Amino acid sequence: MKRNPVYSREMRVGSRSARLPVVLAVFNGILALAALINMYSAVNQVKTSAAIQYTRFMDMYELVATLAFVLLVFLSPAVTAASISGERERQTLDLMLSTQMTAAQIVVGKLMAALAAQFLLILSACPLVAMVFVYGGITWGDALELLLCYVAASFFAGSLGICCSSFFKRSTISTVVTYWIMTAVVAGTYFINQFALSMSSMNLQNSGLLYGASQEIARPSSGAAFYLFLLNPGVTFLGIMGGQAGRNTPMFEICSRFGMAAEGPVIEHWIPLSILLQLLLGGLLILAAIRWVEPVKRGHRRGTGTKKKAQHTIK
Repeated sequence: MKRNPVYSREMRVGSRSARLPVVLAVFNGILALAALINMYSAVNQVKTSAAIQYTRFMDMYELVATLAFVLLVFLSPAVTAASISGERERQTLDLMLSTQMTAAQIVVGKLMAALAAQFLLILSACPLVAMVFVYGGITWGDALELLLCYVAASFFAGSLGICCSSFFKRSTISTVVTYWIMTAVVAGTYFINQFALSMSSMNLQNSGLLYGASQEIARPSSGAAFYLFLLNPGVTFLGIMGGQAGRNTPMFEICSRFGMAAEGPVIEHWIPLSILLQLLLGGLLILAAIRWVEPVKRGHRRGTGTKKKAQHTIK
């Protein structure tokens, strides 16, 4: 199998830079600090009450896993949002497009290099996340599910960053738009559901006033807007954490918060459906990025063909 030249170049350049070791040290330093503080608190409680609360170790697992998820989601766009636009600013994209490389090789190579760094971060965090295995509480299946959630979230955020980088010519604008869209996906879906829940509550109150219906018959819910959470990596992660912590079904708390019944084929298979949908959306963003780079490639080819015709006419 032929290796992607852009990926090979990015990996060689990255291996010579001190940036990745620094990011790894900071990333794992933050996670280790949070784990040690939680462990210190648990040990002090044992000294005071002479009783071991094993739930504290599950809390430590949730804290470390949440910090790792937040850092990954916010680091992925920073890595990819300047990948293509940075080449434009350095005026090296034209040189890459003048070679035999296709736009797909350029985009996929950039994304693969970024995801390789993110995957290294995920693997480096495994020992801290696996500390809970010493005391029990989760299974290997739970750890695999969490790992898959990390990979899907990183892929989705990275694909969004490289899509914006292909569309915008400036890295600053690309980075700002990427974080704005990511914030809209994570926080915007929540506010949309909150608004839909408020409107449903108002409608039920008005119906009760007009027709004298008891408000206990129905409860407000966000309705179809709730399924926008399928695109939200944060809700997927919270669902996984809720299920692993033993708080009823994985989506029980989120469904009850927005008045939805925690049953049905979509709710019961929410985690795999959400991960699959995020991977699919990430793939569509990659195709869009390739499409926005390809016109430049076609322009180069048309320009080369025009030059050859002009030279033949002169001869």
